Amino acid sequence: MKDVEPFAVIIGLIAAALLLAVLSNRITDKIRVPAPALFLVIAAVASDLIPQLGSLPIQTVERIVTLALIFILFDGGMHIGWRRFRTAAGAVLWIGVAGTVVTAGALALAAHLFFGFDWRVALLIGTALAPTDPAVVFAVLGRREISGRSGTILEGESGANDPVGIALMVALLGASGGGLHEVLGGIGEFALQMAVGGAVGILGASGLIVLMRQLPLPNEALYPIRALAGAAIIYGLATVAHGSGFLAVFLAGILIGDARAPYKREIERFAGGISTLGEIVAFTVLGLTVSLHDVLRADTIWVGLALAALLVLIIRPLLVGALIARIDLARGERLFVLWSGLKGAVPILLGTFILTGDIADAHRIYEIIFVVVLVSVVVQGGLVPTFAQLLRVPMQTTPLEPWAAGLRFQDEPDGLHRHLVGAGSAADGCAIADLPMVDAWISMVNRDGQLLQVRADTVLRAGDEVLILGDPGNQVVEAFTGRPGDNAQRSPG
Repeated sequence: MKDVEPFAVIIGLIAAALLLAVLSNRITDKIRVPAPALFLVIAAVASDLIPQLGSLPIQTVERIVTLALIFILFDGGMHIGWRRFRTAAGAVLWIGVAGTVVTAGALALAAHLFFGFDWRVALLIGTALAPTDPAVVFAVLGRREISGRSGTILEGESGANDPVGIALMVALLGASGGGLHEVLGGIGEFALQMAVGGAVGILGASGLIVLMRQLPLPNEALYPIRALAGAAIIYGLATVAHGSGFLAVFLAGILIGDARAPYKREIERFAGGISTLGEIVAFTVLGLTVSLHDVLRADTIWVGLALAALLVLIIRPLLVGALIARIDLARGERLFVLWSGLKGAVPILLGTFILTGDIADAHRIYEIIFVVVLVSVVVQGGLVPTFAQLLRVPMQTTPLEPWAAGLRFQDEPDGLHRHLVGAGSAADGCAIADLPMVDAWISMVNRDGQLLQVRADTVLRAGDEVLILGDPGNQVVEAFTGRPGDNAQRSPG
């Protein structure tokens, strides 16, 4: 029992660090620096001041970040949901796959021509830096909602290109040469991971939805735990089957996002909390793997800054811009998507793969990747709200709603529907009496966290949340969303 007090001190210090990390979000709102950047820098400084903190084995770091990404991707997928995702599915998949490949190729070319890296190392650098990062994108957006397809494309890309980048990295590290046979083998491995990951994600989501709906639990607190455990199982099954576990989890989250299930709101809130915790832990342990003294060496920092500038100012605007030229986006939305391709935990995670591989000068490569990520998070991430305003991209902050009033039902309320009034829809600015509703009526209207009296002359506004009893019909759905067949309904559970 002699170690009880030292262990208690360790627990207290970890809890205090976690509390400070949570409170740091208040600071980042003031200084316009995304929270992940603070976690990275503070952890890197701490590892320099207390060298014992940097002794965490790289494989342990990989496992911690992998677990965090499972929950981040699952929560991000649920946040998007299938109804929202399908409006931009083609664009998301196109940017997620083709955008990652061309970005990796262009960065590899720059690393080879300008900085003298051999082709294999240059490809590893390009592949590590190609994916955008869901943890940073979701952290930067926070409670901000981007109207239109640009928000869906941006969030969808950040989730979709992570599995692509990881699969490419695995294929490159597994290749022992550069012949045609190795190239074809890498392409085959990549295709297998995408196909198996997609299939397991769809099947796993279907099974988990049935489990969530049909198998009651004795305690409501167990429902969120079951959902996240199911997400982890989906990742494990896909990975064991030689598929992309990250793709499977992200796709499962998207399909589950709009599913009606008991205690759905509790599941979403719990997943959001675990995702935020995962973000804090992931960036902290990644920061501990880097020494700022080594990062600030001239042969590291200048290469990292140059690659970051090429990526942000030339490669992504030109190459990814060409890929999305035919996608239906306003000019401001297009520029906003190109600016907001943020790097984060996934590129650094891919850098740890390089550290554990048999790669010459691996530590310097890892530090260069760290510099690029830090520039992306601080500069790009910090300017996202400013660019949204300059480019007139509709972005609004979702107000917190700490107080709730609701009813619980023993069975699924088939005649209860929740809709959000879309900006520019027919319901926006329309009186309730003028809505084309038959055999359905609005029972509740929530505006800016306040309940309104429901009367015939009550005029609805964009952002209003309405509760409808009965069958609203497709005509009413179109009136709220402005898009035929695109139901903005969320599960009342």
